[in-house]
Amino acid sequence: MEVESKKAMSELQMEVETNPSSQESLPKPQAMYRCKKCRRIVAIEENIVPHEPGKGEECFAWKKRSGNYAEQVQCSSIFVEPMKWMQTIHDGTVEEKLLCLGCNARLGYFNWAGMQCSCGAWVNPAFQLHKSRLDECKSEEPNPNQATV
Repeated sequence: MEVESKKAMSELQMEVETNPSSQESLPKPQAMYRCKKCRRIVAIEENIVPHEPGKGEECFAWKKRSGNYAEQVQCSSIFVEPMKWMQTIHDGTVEEKLLCLGCNARLGYFNWAGMQCSCGAWVNPAFQLHKSRLDECKSEEPNPNQATV
């Protein structure tokens, strides 16, 4: 099982374009995101697209507000860059569900026009993976794309 996860991780890292500036950083634990149902690696930390947290419920439509604007809302999803395993994005559709390649479980949603995060921020284009459908694992191995000293 460990050999499979290392192989899957290396395949996933090969499909990600390497960023020259990230190669100079020190090795750190790499976060991997796996499908909760079949444990297939669907994203790594390098694939995450960061966004500025929004103003919470204040950003949503009137009927979607509860009135608690004081509390800071945590993001219930992560947004990633488009990847090869996301077959539906290559079909020419503007928005669709993102299904796991291994078990066909629904992991999230994508929309080329963008969508709103649970924190209120707009992400455009949006490839959203729900944290409740993923397991976050920390890898102690250094990134093989990084230069060794």
